[in-house]
Amino acid sequence: MTDIKYLKEKVLAGGELSEAEAQSLTEIASADPEGLLEAAAEVTARFGSRDFDSCSIINARSGRCPEDCKWCAQSARHNTDIDVYPLVDHDTCMKLADYNRSRGIGRFSLVTSGRNVGGKTFDRICDYYRELSAKEGIYLCASMGLLDREAMMKLREAGVRRYHCNLESAPSHFPTLCSTHSIEDKIKTIEAAREAGMEICSGGIIGMGETMEQRVEFALALRRVRPASIPINILCPIPGTPLENAAPLTDGEVLATVAIFRLIHPHAVLRFAGGRAFISKEAQRRALHIGINGSIMGDLLTTVGSQIDEDIEMVQEAGYNFKTPGQ
Repeated sequence: MTDIKYLKEKVLAGGELSEAEAQSLTEIASADPEGLLEAAAEVTARFGSRDFDSCSIINARSGRCPEDCKWCAQSARHNTDIDVYPLVDHDTCMKLADYNRSRGIGRFSLVTSGRNVGGKTFDRICDYYRELSAKEGIYLCASMGLLDREAMMKLREAGVRRYHCNLESAPSHFPTLCSTHSIEDKIKTIEAAREAGMEICSGGIIGMGETMEQRVEFALALRRVRPASIPINILCPIPGTPLENAAPLTDGEVLATVAIFRLIHPHAVLRFAGGRAFISKEAQRRALHIGINGSIMGDLLTTVGSQIDEDIEMVQEAGYNFKTPGQ
């Protein structure tokens, strides 16, 4: 087993872990979990931004997706009890953006179901973004599936600065979760977004039956797309999906995964996304110490303000800067 101190010092000196060194982190996670977490904390303190990267999303088009992703409630192939609707109307989109901006959330993204978006719906989305880009104090992101370079250019011209497309899992595990598109399809989409001048947000979901070795493989695969932001979702087993009976991850497994991602991606924003309610508040606080420096926060007008306030308090207690209106 490679010594964690050696690996930590290599990263702190600006080096990059080899594949073998990265895979040795799985052994360390088992033999010396505290050593792994503290090494990640040192790397975070050295390279991680202390300005917390907050974002909010709106489920801008819901359901009827033709893809067969086993984790997703929006697939038309699964029998789930979700709201199904076309593109949200203009006023709803603007109100949600204004609400989240008023709470100090730094980024706002429209997320749409389906393989991609096109035609008049895509044109309306671009109109929404053009109007949103005129508002001060919030950066715009988009998550609209497998778009080509032409569509990416239109989004960029409308004001979108970051595109989100998750690789989701390790290349060796992804084909067991989805058969209607591939990781290479996703990488092609990400390359198109980068060619259009956008930053990249790409991560995935843990707890979908993958091994810890496959989580390392997943983190290494993300090096191909060099994301500025890496969302780490914890699977929410949704009734009606093929993963509805997936075993929950322990706090320790989640923390070890965060630490491993931090050592492999020392400069990226590691973002808690879906499922963080499945781990304890104590584990969430520890995650902020060892690597998490971004999160999806309240995205609905009906979000209880105290929940956002609790998130902000936790972030600030961990030593991060979070600018709220008036600061």
